[in-house]
Amino acid sequence: MSDEIILGDENPNGSNPTRNPSLADIIHTPTSRRGLMRGALGLAAMHFFAGRAFAGVAARVGAAAQDSNGILSEATDAVVSRLGFTQIAPNSDDAVTVPAGYRVQVIVPWGTPLWSNVPAFQEDASNTAADQERQVGFNHDGMHFFPIHGGQAGNRRGLLVVNHEYTDANQIYSAAQGSTITNDAAGREKVQKALAGHGVSVIEIRRDNHGNWSHVVDSPFNRRVTGNTPVHFSGPVPKNHPMLQSNITGAPRGTLNNCAHGVTPWGTYLACEENWNGYFGTDDPTWTPTPLEARYGVSRSGFGYNWHRAEPRFDLAVNRNELNHFGWCVEINPLDPQSTPVKRTALGRFKHEGATCTESRGRVVVYSGDDENGDYFYKYVSNRPWRQHRARNESPLDHGVLYVAQFDANGSGRWIPLVHGQGALTVANGWVDQADVLLRTRMAADAVGATRLHRPEWVTVEEQTGFVYLTLTNGSGNGAPVNSNRDPNPYGHIVRFRETRGDHTETDFQWEVFLLAGDSAYDPAVPANQAIFGSPDGVWSDNDGILWIQTDISNSSQNRADRGYDNIGNNMMLACDPRNGDLRRFLVGPRGCEITGVCMTPDMRTMFCNVQHPGESTTFWNNQAGGAPTVQNPTRVSSWPFGSGRRPRPATLVITRIDGGKIGQ
Repeated sequence: MSDEIILGDENPNGSNPTRNPSLADIIHTPTSRRGLMRGALGLAAMHFFAGRAFAGVAARVGAAAQDSNGILSEATDAVVSRLGFTQIAPNSDDAVTVPAGYRVQVIVPWGTPLWSNVPAFQEDASNTAADQERQVGFNHDGMHFFPIHGGQAGNRRGLLVVNHEYTDANQIYSAAQGSTITNDAAGREKVQKALAGHGVSVIEIRRDNHGNWSHVVDSPFNRRVTGNTPVHFSGPVPKNHPMLQSNITGAPRGTLNNCAHGVTPWGTYLACEENWNGYFGTDDPTWTPTPLEARYGVSRSGFGYNWHRAEPRFDLAVNRNELNHFGWCVEINPLDPQSTPVKRTALGRFKHEGATCTESRGRVVVYSGDDENGDYFYKYVSNRPWRQHRARNESPLDHGVLYVAQFDANGSGRWIPLVHGQGALTVANGWVDQADVLLRTRMAADAVGATRLHRPEWVTVEEQTGFVYLTLTNGSGNGAPVNSNRDPNPYGHIVRFRETRGDHTETDFQWEVFLLAGDSAYDPAVPANQAIFGSPDGVWSDNDGILWIQTDISNSSQNRADRGYDNIGNNMMLACDPRNGDLRRFLVGPRGCEITGVCMTPDMRTMFCNVQHPGESTTFWNNQAGGAPTVQNPTRVSSWPFGSGRRPRPATLVITRIDGGKIGQ
């Protein structure tokens, strides 16, 4: 997600008013000062993890030298790294940089027509809302590649499913349109174009005999799911629930602010609704938020989109329950273009950053961070093995238990069930039923004493070991996340944990700080020999266990010396071998962008990665250009990917090795 969006919230420090302990408080507790880990588990932490899977790791770490701070030294790593590329340097170029021996291709930029009868993308951004409904959406984010065929054919042809998080008025509207939303036909057209730019694109892509990838125009699989697409509700919060009854006629529709994602074991895609609260507002001075609305950061001004001025659907004073249609995980079947997206309410309602799926004992497990400073980390476990649910003609995502994480000072933790009638979630305490618990997920987590975190974002599971990695992008106001020098925490860090016996359905786990982001020139807590980076956001463990880390440095901080980000440069992607902590910078993006969304073909020889919001208003580059981008001049920060002063466009990168080998190795 874009950190800059968070700054538009009326309360950038978060909307959690509780005194629940934060992870910062816990890490700061002297008993938890175990030394920060850069990859393989330290000796002091090894006793946390039982089982034969870690015996070899323990022996190798035991043979490795450590420095005086207990940090495994890159120069003395005992395990040979699996990373086979030479690290690139940070930079501030308006380009994509990758290591020697790699090739980059740009595909499916914003506005690419998916059907032959759709107008081409117009450089002046004059395409209509109707055009945008049938073109690739704006601001690519989470993404997955679904092979259409098995075997080698699956490495050459498949469906790329891409989230589109939000739109930038300075880029999606033409100079003639302007960026102001007015209460007239012109304003309604602009809101409709923005709604069409949101959501998800399903795009068939294929590789030719020369190794070039392209999208397939008129593929029967091509599809857009937008802010206007009809949706179903399923699970404990049914579509006829009173809090889902909108004043807008017709079926519930739309998905907004789709950030990261998930892929189910049965082959469907989960699009996650993150900063949905910012789309709503009102000019009615008598409107005030309810406690529930305040807890979700709903405010009169929202994030300044002002859609409510043209569309009553988004006016808080006119259509209050429309809010409750958002904040869910949306299941989409990419292989069935006629299927209706389903909002799976059992997964809870909050600002879902993603929905990372795995399975244990046949049950599906879904991890999800609530991306706001001071909020929580969740896990869902199906009641039965997912195949049994499907054999009973029921969704594994409708029948299960949602948990929230509590981290203890001694490196242990537990998952607390959010189940009506259990613990604090009783009728006597004002909880009506399970639907009430899920509609008020944040408040339920408050009530059971969940641990406040510094913006929990992407999650990945290292299937070979059972480790789960969670990025905490940055934060403030909760104390230092590692020690007292990290409040505020502008750089963020990565936490990893493992449930008992590596079984993701268990409710006990052991955790540690895996990697501390930052620049040692500004923060001595960061190892001097570590590749510098900041604000980890996307994270993904590939099939061989290499960890890919993507950054989302706020546009207000990128490249700025006074924020400690001048040496780090533009946002990037790094690769890490968790066995020995080898961390190398693999990719640097263009100016003003976020690097996000990463996946590969099954043979791991083609990587897909997204460049989101290139050329967005960025304090450092605005100052260099004499002003921020506008609808009249959208290229002040960047003209990537096509250069020559052309409009910046979010797009997907295709990365391959020139020699045809596995990516990163």
